[in-house]
Amino acid sequence: MKLIGSNTSPYVRKVRLVLLEKNIAHTYVVDPPSEPNSQVMRFNPLGRIPALILADGTCVFDSPVIAEYADTLNDMPILIPRHDALARMRVKRWEALADGIMDSAIVVRNERMRPAEKQELAIIEMHNLAITRALQYVAVQLGTREWCEGNSISLGDLALVSALVYVDLRLSERDWRAAHPNLAAFFKRMGTRPSVQTTLTE
Repeated sequence: MKLIGSNTSPYVRKVRLVLLEKNIAHTYVVDPPSEPNSQVMRFNPLGRIPALILADGTCVFDSPVIAEYADTLNDMPILIPRHDALARMRVKRWEALADGIMDSAIVVRNERMRPAEKQELAIIEMHNLAITRALQYVAVQLGTREWCEGNSISLGDLALVSALVYVDLRLSERDWRAAHPNLAAFFKRMGTRPSVQTTLTE
């Protein structure tokens, strides 16, 4: 299978982490849809990344769908609980929280890229507040635990670290580590994993 994406997309990073953690053979192709002649449009009718192309040409999109599909391909490890509805909900909720942080960070970044006189300050403030609230919430939910859910890595952990990497990349003025030491410790632990190191260096 082939994963089409870009190195800066937090949604692509989340999916790459899933594939890497589960040791699923794939080819990673950097091909942002913003580039001329991008092949993304040929596979994904939405023209977005990540796009996972299966051996028969089927395109799987978007990141929650890819992550859930990939998790069914083997049990090493199981990233989304399969037989506990509440645990499954909690993991998917972690993913939703992380994706929401990514969504708002992208809105803030895109708005700031506009000419100063055309920027909608109310939109920037609204999404910055959403990020602040979400970070506060996940910090409380994580507490002193090592993992987002249970006693092992899950999709929640991979989504959360992807969101934090993107906040560092695009909203570097945010000192979330000082505000949330437990998230800083979580990020440091996750940063030692080969999967995370691969997505940060390739």
